[in-house]
Amino acid sequence: MEQKRVYKVVLTGGPCGGKTTGQARLCTFFENMGWKVFRVPETATVLLSGGIKFTDLNAEEAFKFQENLLRTMIQIENTFFQLGDSCSRNCLIICDRGAMDASAFISKDKWELMMASNGWNNVELRDNRYNQIIHMVSAANGAEEFYSTEDHACRSEGVELARELDYNAAAAWVGHPYFDVIDNSQDFDTKICRMIECVCQKLGIDTGDRLRASSRKLKFLVKGPLPEDAFPPYQDFDVVHNYLQSKTPKLQARLRKRGQKGHWSYIHTIRRPKMCGQVVEVKTQLTHRDYLNMLAQLDDSHFTIFKRRRCFLINNQYFQLDIYREPGHPRCRGLMLLETYTALSGEELKRILPQFLTIEKEVTGNPDYSMFNLSLREEWNSTNKYCHTLHGLSDGAGAESKKSHSHYHHRYHYEETNGSPIKKHDNGLTSISNGDTDRSGDATVNSMENRVQKEVQNGDINGTKHHNNNNKASERKDCVSKNCGSAESSSNNLSEKLNDGIVENGTAHNQYELKNGLKI
Repeated sequence: MEQKRVYKVVLTGGPCGGKTTGQARLCTFFENMGWKVFRVPETATVLLSGGIKFTDLNAEEAFKFQENLLRTMIQIENTFFQLGDSCSRNCLIICDRGAMDASAFISKDKWELMMASNGWNNVELRDNRYNQIIHMVSAANGAEEFYSTEDHACRSEGVELARELDYNAAAAWVGHPYFDVIDNSQDFDTKICRMIECVCQKLGIDTGDRLRASSRKLKFLVKGPLPEDAFPPYQDFDVVHNYLQSKTPKLQARLRKRGQKGHWSYIHTIRRPKMCGQVVEVKTQLTHRDYLNMLAQLDDSHFTIFKRRRCFLINNQYFQLDIYREPGHPRCRGLMLLETYTALSGEELKRILPQFLTIEKEVTGNPDYSMFNLSLREEWNSTNKYCHTLHGLSDGAGAESKKSHSHYHHRYHYEETNGSPIKKHDNGLTSISNGDTDRSGDATVNSMENRVQKEVQNGDINGTKHHNNNNKASERKDCVSKNCGSAESSSNNLSEKLNDGIVENGTAHNQYELKNGLKI
């Protein structure tokens, strides 16, 4: 029996970014699929509409107001979260702003004082409380002709102030593991569709052609040293990855520990291939105790991967820079990989990349830079565990340079050979919250990780330089399995828009899938 899902999404952003419209459309979309949807109202609007004006408050009153606002927000959210847990159906909870938004309106010192006096911390409020954060960029940034304050009783910001508030709202969430920025590079209807698709992708729901083409994940090799003074405001995290034993070579399982200042979140990921290269990736949020128990299943053929992950926002684009750390295989020494999601390409892509970083080349889809391969203990030319295939490419990819008995499809797409556009999908992600992180027993986990580090340091490692696999994979033919649908049919027959604003493709098969969702 499929496990019921409760998914908590925060819609945030600057003034006039489309949060209200997006919330309504997202609600309609999921209700049409049979989900129960709760919409958590914006606490600030509720309080400010009662006659409170910041200009009338002194510094102490403003601080107390923000503190009480956050307490009220948490209590209101908890009420909806408990209803979601008790609901018998799949449940989507849409929060109009979230706990970290309050940090955008007070100084860092006051925020830290508020955290300490209430026993809160950023990891719990930002990373563990919500499954996904979506920042809707204000119309004041990129769509100025549409910026207006007329339709909102509590909004009076000019364009420049709106831009500043928009940036601050985004910066408050930098560091959340699933943070998506929806900008104004396309028309408003497309912006809303991109937002809805973003949620569907993380949940693993296949929407067929109802939503516009999605952004793709790009990966770049960065050369050191890093110009520390050139970075915009950022969040650094310590990240530890461990691969686990699996029953079949076509299934990958791993644990991720991610944290700041001694506060941690834990994720268990299972990546398994389906027919025609379609991959479902299931992510489950763990308690500390669950994480400790699962560490016993470590796969000895892989090193533990240690990273410093730097998250930052620049040019309205969200980036993650993974800096590999010791101990590890020599192939990872000095390795730095920059990742982002975008639909841009060519010169437009170059313009949004951080100019202060030395980017050597794009390595998207190159198996030499997959974490699975980077963590292998054996040398690539002497192991049968090397994973040749990424992004649904054919199993023959890279066979000329390396021999392998195992092939994995990490993401998937359908490539059409009849001249039609390529349709790409991201991995499906399911996040299941098991409550607040239990930090008791940190010493036990650390002792186990220290044991892993000691094994790495004492292991027999042949130092070989990281090398590149330049062989290109041949294109896969059209996928025509009934499980995947016809690639040709998915590119034709667009018809009228539904009342939820999503494009219908006219096929009964995809209509049925939309109503019921894709079961994982």
